[in-house]
Amino acid sequence: MQVYVGSDHAGFPLKTIIVSWLKDQEGIQLEDVGTHSTESCDYPTIAHDLAARIVDCGDGALGVLVCGTGLGISMAANRHPGIRAAVCTDSFSARMARAHNNANVLCLGQRVVGSGLALEILNTFLSGTFEGGRHGRRVELIEPV
Repeated sequence: MQVYVGSDHAGFPLKTIIVSWLKDQEGIQLEDVGTHSTESCDYPTIAHDLAARIVDCGDGALGVLVCGTGLGISMAANRHPGIRAAVCTDSFSARMARAHNNANVLCLGQRVVGSGLALEILNTFLSGTFEGGRHGRRVELIEPV
């Protein structure tokens, strides 16, 4: 499974924990698209880079984006056709984002969730699968015409 990870400066501490955890998981090909410090940067740049890589990689690639709240970075990522970025603050939302919305990017807020909960949410997201069926039709309707 290809997983791209990115954050802005506010999300960098949580991203570091996520990257470390992902390196310990089997079957994950990890690419960290930055940032690599707490020095101020623009979250849209990171989100656009990660989204483009997922679109280029094709089906099956997933992403994780972290900023202060998860909100801004998700808005930037969702500007890309084919990206379905979901801000999740609990495991149920992460499971439903994958199962019903075929989300391919998980967005987390450094200032919203602690590291333990973030890893639980991430694990749920990565292990989730899309149910298809009636949800597939609805996901297709998300894309602009």
